[in-house]
Amino acid sequence: MSSFVGVNGGEQIVEIDLLIIGAGPAGAALACFLCQHGLKGLILAATPSTADTPRAHITNMAALECLRDIGLEEECKRVAVKGDCMQHTRWCRSMAGEEFARIYSWGNDPSRTGDYDAASPCSHVDIPQTILEPILVRHATHNGFQCRFDTSFLSYDRQPDGSIISEVLDGISKQTYKIRSKYLFGCDGARSQVLRQLNIPLAKKPGQGLAINVLAKVDLEEVMQYRLGNLHWVMRPDEDQPAFNWATVVRMVKPWNEWMFILFPRPGAGVDFNPSKDEYLECVKNIVGDDSLKVEILNISKWFVNEIVAEYYSEGNILERQPVGASVVERTNQGLRDHIPVWEALGMMDPSLEVRKMQFAELSQPSPEGAKRRAKLQEAVKETSHEFHGVGVEMNQRYVSKAVYLDDESIRPPLPDDPVLEHEITTYPGSRLPHAWLNTRLPGKRLSTIDLAGHGAFCLLTGIGGEIWKAAAARAAAELGIEINTYTIGWGQDFHDVYFDWTQRREIDDDGCVLIRPDRFVAWRSKTVVPNAVAKLIAVLKSTLGV
Repeated sequence: MSSFVGVNGGEQIVEIDLLIIGAGPAGAALACFLCQHGLKGLILAATPSTADTPRAHITNMAALECLRDIGLEEECKRVAVKGDCMQHTRWCRSMAGEEFARIYSWGNDPSRTGDYDAASPCSHVDIPQTILEPILVRHATHNGFQCRFDTSFLSYDRQPDGSIISEVLDGISKQTYKIRSKYLFGCDGARSQVLRQLNIPLAKKPGQGLAINVLAKVDLEEVMQYRLGNLHWVMRPDEDQPAFNWATVVRMVKPWNEWMFILFPRPGAGVDFNPSKDEYLECVKNIVGDDSLKVEILNISKWFVNEIVAEYYSEGNILERQPVGASVVERTNQGLRDHIPVWEALGMMDPSLEVRKMQFAELSQPSPEGAKRRAKLQEAVKETSHEFHGVGVEMNQRYVSKAVYLDDESIRPPLPDDPVLEHEITTYPGSRLPHAWLNTRLPGKRLSTIDLAGHGAFCLLTGIGGEIWKAAAARAAAELGIEINTYTIGWGQDFHDVYFDWTQRREIDDDGCVLIRPDRFVAWRSKTVVPNAVAKLIAVLKSTLGV
């Protein structure tokens, strides 16, 4: 491999402020959020383009709020799948065959709709990486970032002046060259070379085995009429299956003609088998359950369900943007474990076919054993709501740091009894700004409190009698050289609390205030107006900013 040679015969070094390794959802989204602040940089991707297979797809409310903040929510919603298409998760013998159970998913349960509506102005959507990545890369490159594909990160070297020189390989010319940056971000996935060189300790749990993705086209529009949902577990407890397909989760990619068939091999079967394309085709046809439907396989790939999390994610000006493997937060991959009781209730777990037949048959028997197994199945399916209706785990993030001002607070109240299912709505510093719908005195298009905050600036919300906070914010912004957007909410104010939700959720008096960071998390709150409002607000901001 040769190096780029500059015009004067020396080695050429590209100078850039921010270098992001990886153009997937993590890297491209990071670039989008950085360019919102007027920052510029370079994205490198070893791949020749954005994702060519669907990969990650469920995008929750918290993520949509971030995209909303930079003006991408509507574009994503236009191309995403949403609503009834995501209504259920099912367990069945085949896509066209007998159904064992179903559960509402992603906020579609009538008994949970209010929880989701209260938590966010956004809703879950299904947007595969093949669709999301181009949107993110385009936005980043239209707003200050450049992107180079077919470019592999090799290594980095810290310089005495604090800068970082990274060596990269151009995949087309096969030449290496160097890039000097002020910051380096590793967003290059499970096998991150940046993470490897940082030598960050990894917390590893036993993996959950091999999975095989079979991307296929098959028109299931008529089949899906009464089976609406984007995830379908297919299993046959009373039949023997190929070792490479003990159970399958069928994921909708494009309604209703493109699907990802995710095959899970029989426990203990190993990973050495290599079925032919014809064997995969026959397997997919069996999963579909209707021989009259044509199946076209588009792609086959293997991956491992890992639980590996980095113990920390930064070292000075080198930052690892994401954990590695498939585990992102505590409950990632918990979904598979949540399904084990369902599999047990259906009789899937015993290695003996005769035992499995007997256990599965109990579900239809008018006997104590049958009643017990049916109750077990119902309870197991209900428990999967922790995966499919985990609004709490998606929204209950709490920050405790110097960027949160807690000197005026008592001990934080505990999380809800079930912090996975239940979202804590509060203005306690370090929490998400509560969502509440607002409008103006002459009604127009409604907006959320979330829409007032963010956009790269601090935000201060107050109410009747809180005018002094507006003046204090103006003084603080001028003194500190930052932007603070201020609004009053209430009768006759900048915005009306149309459903009185803000009044219920703000946890301050009319003349108090809530200070929100640019990331839409609460930095500080004052229950009521204070005599030294200007000095107090400046002190809080200095503490939060670390100046």
